[in-house]
Amino acid sequence: MDPADVLEIATTHGLARLHHHPAPDPWATLVLGHGAGGGTRAPDLQAATATAVGAGVSVVLTEQPYRVAGRRAPAPANQLDTAWREVLAALRDGWLAGLPLLTGGRSSGARVACRTADDVGACGVLCLAFPVHPPGKGDDPSKSRLPELAGVTAATLVVQGERDPFGMPPDAPGRTVVQLRGDHSLKGDMPGLRAAVGDWLNLRREAIRLDAP
Repeated sequence: MDPADVLEIATTHGLARLHHHPAPDPWATLVLGHGAGGGTRAPDLQAATATAVGAGVSVVLTEQPYRVAGRRAPAPANQLDTAWREVLAALRDGWLAGLPLLTGGRSSGARVACRTADDVGACGVLCLAFPVHPPGKGDDPSKSRLPELAGVTAATLVVQGERDPFGMPPDAPGRTVVQLRGDHSLKGDMPGLRAAVGDWLNLRREAIRLDAP
């Protein structure tokens, strides 16, 4: 999808680049981040974006400053989280104004969204290929990232490949896990990904409607 608008925002750790895909008459905005070594053109992010726009949700795909600067090695977690919070704060009176906020991302981007969900006031979190643990480290509790998922108080969807070497998170109250054919890339079942994201967004829309005064 070609974005209607591209915006660069200065953060503490450099310029972040945002790609805005507006939906006609949107009922929410979904802000998505990319994986550690990838970008916003990842197939699962593009599929989720198209699905969301079709469901009436505007999407902002966010490139972290290290990627805008041309680096592939990810910045430390605290820098990623700070840049993410600053981007969302800068958008409050613009693309996010007056709309419920959903956040998410793929892999590392999903981790950032989970760690910051409460801080930014997200009413839902979409995790594509959440990396539960480093490959081969599933038996080491000290390597688990499940506490990041468990710390999210908003409704959460995790879309995960059945053969993901980064592990499979469990279902939990407020968290739905959809398992698809394939691995960490999620390329093996794009129809399943679109269906999972679309169904979840429809549920979030109804929940937001019921919560409205």
